[in-house]
Amino acid sequence: GDWSTPDAMLKAIDRYQAQHGSAIYLPESKVRLEITYNRFDIFKRLSMYYGLVGFILLMLHFINILRPGLNLKWVIRVGSVLIFIFFLMHTAGLALRWYISGHAPWSNGYESMIYIAWATALSGLIFVWRSGITLSATSLLASLILAVAGMSWMDPEITTLVPVLNSYWLIIHVAVITASYGFLALGALLGFLNLLLMILKSKQSLQRVDLTIRELTHINEMTLIVGLFLLSIGTFLGGVWANESWGRYWGWDPKETWALATMGFYAFVAHFRFIPGLRGNYAFNLGSLLSFGSVIMTYFGVNYYLSGLHSYAAGDPVPIPSFVYYTLAVIAITGTWAFINNRKLSTSNPLT
Repeated sequence: GDWSTPDAMLKAIDRYQAQHGSAIYLPESKVRLEITYNRFDIFKRLSMYYGLVGFILLMLHFINILRPGLNLKWVIRVGSVLIFIFFLMHTAGLALRWYISGHAPWSNGYESMIYIAWATALSGLIFVWRSGITLSATSLLASLILAVAGMSWMDPEITTLVPVLNSYWLIIHVAVITASYGFLALGALLGFLNLLLMILKSKQSLQRVDLTIRELTHINEMTLIVGLFLLSIGTFLGGVWANESWGRYWGWDPKETWALATMGFYAFVAHFRFIPGLRGNYAFNLGSLLSFGSVIMTYFGVNYYLSGLHSYAAGDPVPIPSFVYYTLAVIAITGTWAFINNRKLSTSNPLT
């Protein structure tokens, strides 16, 4: 029961570390902040906040479309303000993690996921002036991304950087290319919402729903163009970084190959309006949804199931989750149902 000797030894070790390792010794302020950061668990809380408010707001928007007589303007406005507050909390959480770790918070799988969720929420705030439904959709999507980041196979531990990532290019290349995923994710979700609206529309609500679909499709197109620009710029910047790190600009590494393939898929979808037979809203929205599979392959598939020079951002390989198969089934059913209902009603409204 006498702890005086080990206590004295611990104090001696502490003094020795402070004296001889002061250059890398963590200041007390950072230690306290990291403890506070871990206790508050900001991103787990935000996943619930984003999801709850985003779902309620999305339902209110759907009710407003189908029942325009109801006055829900103030309720929707309050929900939008709440999402903006959550975004500020999200930004503060990223800034706090940046300060604690000493490097940009997108250096591994967990950090890049919470950053993509931030970029997704930002894209909704950028396009909310065109349509309020965009903000509710991005809030739901940010919630899902943070929920995935919080799964057991993602490691939230704050660690030091892998040597190859200890570069200013981490802030430039990774920030740009992962931000593009947020905009492309918004495009996929807007595409899915438009397919749902095509299923829900009837002869009574045809004009209102078609107007909403055209509005969201225009926003979707702008979102994909922004995402494609960021993806292209980020990929080229990655080539410059590769030349500095590995002595070559391009080596057909799996990550590089899939990034190029993703650029090609989205460039194809962005030019649907010039292709006869693919000019309608249905083809564009379905294309924006299906193309996101390439982003998922670039981010998850390459990191976890293929080996390459980018494996430092990976985690331990995990079995393909069962919800992936359910998601593919839902997309197939939704796409087929939307096509049938849209085609049935298109004779009365050829603009669809």
